[in-house]
Amino acid sequence: MASHRKPSAQTYDPRTVKEHIVETPLNEEMSKSFLEYAYSVIYARALPDARDGLKPVQRRIVYQMGEMNLTPDRPYMKSARVVGEVMGKLHPHGDSAIYEAMVRLAQPFAMRLPLVDGHGNFGSLDDGPAASRYTEARLGPAALGMNADIDEDTVDFTPNYDNKLKEPTVLPAAIPNLLVNGGSGIAVGMATNLATHNLGEVVNAAKFLMAHSDATLEQLMRYVPGPDWPTGGTIIGRDGIREAYATGRGTLTTRAATHIEHVTARKQAIVVTELPYMVGPEKVIERISDGVKNRKLEGISGAFDLTDRHNGTRIVIEIKTGFDPHAVLVQLFKHTPLQDNFAMNNVALVEGRPHTMGLKEMLQVWVDHRRVVIRRRSEYRKKKALERLHLVEGLLLAMLDIDEVIQVIRTSDDADAAKSRLMVVFDLDEVQAQYILDLRLRRLTKMNRIELEAERDDLKNRIEELTRILASAEALDQVVTDEMDEAVAKWGSPRRTVLLDADPDGTLTPVVAQGAGASGVSKSALEAVKAATTISSAEADVAAAAAAAKKTGEQSALTGALKIEDEPCVVMMSATGLIARTTPSAMDVFNARSTSDERLRDDQITTIFETSTRATYGLVTSAGRLVLAHVVDLPALPAAATLSLKGGVQADELIGMTESTDPIRGERVITAIAMEQPTSGKTSAKDESEDGGAAEAKPLPSLAIGTRNGVIKRWNREAPTTMDSWPVIDLKDGDEVVFAAVAEDDDRLVFISSDSSLLTFKAKNVRPQGRTAGGMAGIKLAE
Repeated sequence: MASHRKPSAQTYDPRTVKEHIVETPLNEEMSKSFLEYAYSVIYARALPDARDGLKPVQRRIVYQMGEMNLTPDRPYMKSARVVGEVMGKLHPHGDSAIYEAMVRLAQPFAMRLPLVDGHGNFGSLDDGPAASRYTEARLGPAALGMNADIDEDTVDFTPNYDNKLKEPTVLPAAIPNLLVNGGSGIAVGMATNLATHNLGEVVNAAKFLMAHSDATLEQLMRYVPGPDWPTGGTIIGRDGIREAYATGRGTLTTRAATHIEHVTARKQAIVVTELPYMVGPEKVIERISDGVKNRKLEGISGAFDLTDRHNGTRIVIEIKTGFDPHAVLVQLFKHTPLQDNFAMNNVALVEGRPHTMGLKEMLQVWVDHRRVVIRRRSEYRKKKALERLHLVEGLLLAMLDIDEVIQVIRTSDDADAAKSRLMVVFDLDEVQAQYILDLRLRRLTKMNRIELEAERDDLKNRIEELTRILASAEALDQVVTDEMDEAVAKWGSPRRTVLLDADPDGTLTPVVAQGAGASGVSKSALEAVKAATTISSAEADVAAAAAAAKKTGEQSALTGALKIEDEPCVVMMSATGLIARTTPSAMDVFNARSTSDERLRDDQITTIFETSTRATYGLVTSAGRLVLAHVVDLPALPAAATLSLKGGVQADELIGMTESTDPIRGERVITAIAMEQPTSGKTSAKDESEDGGAAEAKPLPSLAIGTRNGVIKRWNREAPTTMDSWPVIDLKDGDEVVFAAVAEDDDRLVFISSDSSLLTFKAKNVRPQGRTAGGMAGIKLAE
């Protein structure tokens, strides 16, 4: 038996291969290797192709999922299976990178039109996704447009990494994915950061560019006024957008969508419903907490993230009593991600080379790509139609005498002989004869000549139409635009982000896109204008106060600017229990229209008193107690709303909201009264005595209280200094307050009973009592 000895070490002596070592200077080798590495990262990893807007890994995911038939109407498949298919066939770079790319394609807060439909935990702005073994995926509806007609020779294919399969170099991309979904990536020596846009707006701009090749940037921006974030928000100003669309680089400012509301009857809050792009709620809450601790933010009592999948984004920032929510919001925009900048850097691959692109160039590249796709598809379809027409015409010739065809085939020695005889007898060429031979005899005998003739005519019409498209640039462009419109009809959606542009005088106005399907000024846009205008008016005061606080080191300067000024106001309450505050000037509107306005048919204003925004007022309840409240916590209504108090708060909701008391079952608010003399917050010369001292405050008139059992009481309105609610009458069992009003000595009080009895007397006949007294008999009621 032959021996199998281990080769000696001398067999691999390095000296025997010394002549194969190539000496290269280290600097040259490093330079060459780094350039190859940089090119690989730029071309094959980090930057998207300008035609389909996809990086190689994204393209391979979308293409392979299409090959797996994971269309939107099919069941989901485990993400791990999809990742394995992509990694094994097209992208041998690790499963984690593939899964992360697929997750982003499925996230609706990252993609304006998600290309993957994920099932399971695909992460959020604050949390990562579940592992691939726990989630499932299939293609999203828009991905059908990316893969459309890929099997009709519309794009070039190249061998995969092991030369066993083919993969597309670019997808047909029926949607302008580069602009619609944007993206980001970091290469070697360069990076990209593309904003998302609205599909309908981009398509309208592309159609305009096709019709006007010399279109200017201003003309295109009428159709694409700016980015459209999947998370909504408000973009303030368009100077940065214009710069980015012109040069490829620019910075824009996005604000969260916010509004002021009463989270409880006595507490106001700033509610955030939309966040800037890629900003998560947890990040906002964390920055607010840090700002409050560092005293950069004043007037905030708490911040809570109430976001969920059912209600969407909802961050509630509670405001301390006495602080102006709009002034606090100015500080939030300055010190938290509620206002964020997005640096657009439109870098993409054009013919394999990185280019920094403006809006027009990005549109032009996609339009040119669609023209190439439609041309190649038309050529492919024409070629297939001609081939089929040739076969159908051969079949029609054979159908003239099908029995003869069968006879020729049966009497021939072999297939080659049969083919030759068919070509001679029926004047067929080799392709037609071979097709007839390949048909089963059963199919050949059951063919219908009428159906074949109809197919022939249809093929001729189709070939004629395709020839017309290929021969005319206008006809080809018409097909391109028609398919653009189809894409918008299938996958388009209204704009989510509000765009506000500043006029020369500083006035903010909403920007509306032109073109088919564009809507007018939305309600959200008008609300954004109102909010931004209010905030702008507060910004100057807050900025000046912040500068003063920084200069002097006195935080009180900033705190004072954030608080609501002590200004005169009027509190109004209606018969249905609505209560609100308004300006004294609004009373002129109310007095002029209160007698004729139809809105007063179902409700009447029953209580009106003057006070100031920093004052307190009292709510008298049916249980005989008075609850203190702050005027500043009441909704502030414009003059037009005072007639019906629309936008006011229910007074019943205000009782029992303090920590020291609980609402009594069935308790309701009877009236509201001032607890302080009205003041403007400033002392005028008229209010000062001649010696320079302050004038004595006029005592408040007493409060007259009537009960269901006919008891009457006048309370002199002395208030405990350490309580926020207290009894104002000692009620007997079964009794309740049914009337309360401020009464001067000469005012008349009237009792009317259910048996039509009436008693009237002057208020001075009732001696004022302390808050714990039970009152006196006012009218005697029948048993």
